[in-house]
Amino acid sequence: MSSIAIIGAGSWGTALSVALSGVGHTVKLWAYEDAVAESIRNCRENRLFLPGIILAKNIFPTTSVAEALAGAKFVVTVMPSHVCRSLYEQMLPCLQEDMILVSATKGLEIEHLMRMSEVIHSVVEPHFMPRLAVLSGPSFAREVALGDPTAVVVASRDQSAAQVVQEEFSSRVLRLYTSNDVVGVELGGAVKNVIAIAAGVIEGLGLGHNPMAALITRGLAEMTRLACACGAQSETLAGLAGMGDLVLTCTGDLSRNRSVGIELGRGRSLPDIIGHMQMVAEGVKTTGATVALARLHGVEMPITGQVHRILEGKVSPRDAIRELMERSLKTEN
Repeated sequence: MSSIAIIGAGSWGTALSVALSGVGHTVKLWAYEDAVAESIRNCRENRLFLPGIILAKNIFPTTSVAEALAGAKFVVTVMPSHVCRSLYEQMLPCLQEDMILVSATKGLEIEHLMRMSEVIHSVVEPHFMPRLAVLSGPSFAREVALGDPTAVVVASRDQSAAQVVQEEFSSRVLRLYTSNDVVGVELGGAVKNVIAIAAGVIEGLGLGHNPMAALITRGLAEMTRLACACGAQSETLAGLAGMGDLVLTCTGDLSRNRSVGIELGRGRSLPDIIGHMQMVAEGVKTTGATVALARLHGVEMPITGQVHRILEGKVSPRDAIRELMERSLKTEN
């Protein structure tokens, strides 16, 4: 069994620690909040982000990055996208060339329009070439922590790194498929959060199944266009990291991004919604970056554009839907 460092003790990082400790690995779980580490240490429970789930004794919480990384074979990073760069800069003195870095964050860096693997490479590569993989797919944290069967994708340009992660992380709870399409897996995981906000808006407005089916289908078309323009394979977006994650996040009650959309559809303001959330809804920050990335590559993304306008308060949810329906007619592609 291996020593695994998980950097980020939110719901997804904690759920991964449960799944990986269940295989027999030793897991060091780094938490930003002292209260989270103390809760796990004293009560064997992350009461802030994943209450009700008992954590095994081979999960060791810490607030020290150096302690978490010491002796780790795998470093799984599950921080919010907007702190990925700063945390990797903090981690850099403790990283070793033989470590396999696994990014499980689903988002884009707003300032540079970078995927998380690009951010990691930009920080680490001046010092050494990292063995890097990305992990994504339809995976609500609580269901993984409860032991519900879940299938995800691990993608890397280093085939051996992807295969090692697949072999050591797979279990009765997690089934990992490998891929070499890092771009497609990362953009699928990031952009589906934007479409999930739109799905929540439909729910919040009290609309039916017809618009939801249309949204998911056309949302997938937008995701695929952007990903392919950035160098991805279209097949990836039809798989777990694309369609699979999109369907889950647009329809599941555990989706934070969908929840944001529901409240927007009901008339609440974005600051009020965000102010009452304990965990990050990545789609809120990712939307603007996605719009900018689409503009950079000349990709049309009307749904994403309307979500951005809703989030900025430039259009009401109902008017955004009307504008989408009244767009010029065209063939399906």
